[in-house]
Amino acid sequence: MSCDEIEALRLGLMNALGTSDDAVRRHAEQELGDALDGDTPIAALAAAESLTELRRHLDAALVDLEEEVAALDADDPEYGYARGRLVAVRDAERSLARLADAGESLLDDLGDAHHTLHEVFPVEE
Repeated sequence: MSCDEIEALRLGLMNALGTSDDAVRRHAEQELGDALDGDTPIAALAAAESLTELRRHLDAALVDLEEEVAALDADDPEYGYARGRLVAVRDAERSLARLADAGESLLDDLGDAHHTLHEVFPVEE
């Protein structure tokens, strides 16, 4: 069993952040294999290029994973791992939300700094 959601999120986050690590990318792509094909939340998550896209596609992948876990019997050998994946993906979702919030806060701070500079040093037209 693989943790497609986490690997796809790593690929998408690398895209959004402009991070280039060929070894990590190749490993994730190899692990995901056919999951990168087609119109699926996993493929979209791996191809995401912004935090907004990451959050939207991770949410869709999480819905699919929740359905997968709900369909398993508690005595199924894959049940424990699937539930562990669900916990890990929910944690990743919270981390991604914090990252987006931090980015929004930085934008607000930069706007405030810009306005303060213009108050202290007015631009004459």
